Amino acid sequence: MTMVAMKRKSDIPEEDAGPQMLVVVDRVVDPYLVCFHDPTGFRAEQFRALRNKLTVLNTDHASVTLVVTSAIQGEGKSTTALNLGMALAELEDHQILVAEFDFRRPSIERMLGLNPEPGLVELLHDGIGLDRAIRPSGIPNLDILAAGARPSNPSELIASRRIDELLAELKEQYHYVILDTPPILPITDAGILGAKCDGTLLVVGLEKAPRRMVRDSIATLEDLGANLLGTFVTGIRGADPAADERYRYRYVEGD
Repeated sequence: MTMVAMKRKSDIPEEDAGPQMLVVVDRVVDPYLVCFHDPTGFRAEQFRALRNKLTVLNTDHASVTLVVTSAIQGEGKSTTALNLGMALAELEDHQILVAEFDFRRPSIERMLGLNPEPGLVELLHDGIGLDRAIRPSGIPNLDILAAGARPSNPSELIASRRIDELLAELKEQYHYVILDTPPILPITDAGILGAKCDGTLLVVGLEKAPRRMVRDSIATLEDLGANLLGTFVTGIRGADPAADERYRYRYVEGD
C-alpha cells in the first residue's frame, strides 16, 4: 500500500530548512481531484471560476463558512468541496480548511490517500484539541478536518451547541471553512448546518438528480434557514477540450 510521507521540522537539516509539505504519491489521490492531477486543465479552471464567483460575493473579505451539499448521493459534492478547497488555497495568504460533516459516508481521507486518524467526532465527543483533529492535506495552505470515528448519533452531534463554538473558532484560523455535508433530501444535516454557516452551495449532477429533486432540495435548504448562494452543475458533456477544440488554449512555442 502506498503511504503518505511527511517531513518533520526536526528531520530537516538546517541548510535544507524550507516550507514543510506532505509528499503525496499521485496514484493514491482520487482522479476526480482535478486541481491536484491536472491543475492547468479545463476542469480545474471550472473550479477556479467557482472560486472567483464566491470571492466576489465576499465583498468585505471576511472569513467564510460554506456548506457544500447535493440533493442525493453520487452528484460529486465531496470532490467539489475538495477541488474548491484546492482552488481557494491558491489565493495569496489564504488558509483553507475542508471539514467533513458527512459522518455516514466519509470520504475525504480516502480521496486524498491519507490514513484514518481522529477527527471531528473525537473533537466534538471526546474533547481532543483542534491541533490533533486538524492536519495538512498535502496541498499547500489547505488543511482537513476528517470525520473520525463513526458516531452512533450523527444528527445529535450536528445539532449540538458545540458546533456553533467550533465554527466560530475555525473562522478565527481560516479564511474559508468548507463543510462537506450529506445530501439534503435523505438527511437534513446540511440544512441544519446551512443555518449556522455563511452560505450553502448545492452541487447538481446533471444526469443524477431530476429537476423535481433539485427544486425540493432548494426548498428544504431555504425552509431550514440556509443562505443558498447558488448551484454548481457537474457532469456536463461537450464543454471539454477533449470533445470540442474551441475550448483548447495552449502555450505557444517561442521563436
